[in-house]
Amino acid sequence: MEEKIQWCIEQHRKTNHFYDTYLPYEFHLRMVHQVAVQFLPQVTNRLKFASAEIQLACYGHDLIEDCRVSYNDCKRQLGEVVADIIYAVSNEKGKNRKERANEKYYEGIRNTTGATFVKLCDRIANVQYSKLTKSEMFGMYKKENKQFVQLLYNDNYLTMFDYLDSLFIN
Repeated sequence: MEEKIQWCIEQHRKTNHFYDTYLPYEFHLRMVHQVAVQFLPQVTNRLKFASAEIQLACYGHDLIEDCRVSYNDCKRQLGEVVADIIYAVSNEKGKNRKERANEKYYEGIRNTTGATFVKLCDRIANVQYSKLTKSEMFGMYKKENKQFVQLLYNDNYLTMFDYLDSLFIN
């Protein structure tokens, strides 16, 4: 698994992809993975996905969207289940955030086993970081939160949605 994680990290390095303009993108990938580790024990008993595949998908969740890596590259390197999750959480083409995260995008997440969990891990990590750094992104995530929850809500992830909501309480 470590080789596959390193492959994900290397793809971001090769494109000079940074997080918050100055952090190596690996920082974000590790944050998303940590959120997964925190919440996996609460959901794996009810849901049918493997912990290792979910963890790999957390490391690879931005590959297609940000690194010029194809679905087939992901499938070859990480396996079909992981590639399907990465594909599902990759934004659509669009000129703005609303077009990129449209109804089709959220439908794909809802219909792909494990993708809602990975998307929630990504969102939680982004909200935690933006809150900690007092970034303008925190306000955007707060403004989007109600619709984000409505589009992805699933009782299996209640603790994650509750935690996400709690991050917006000052």
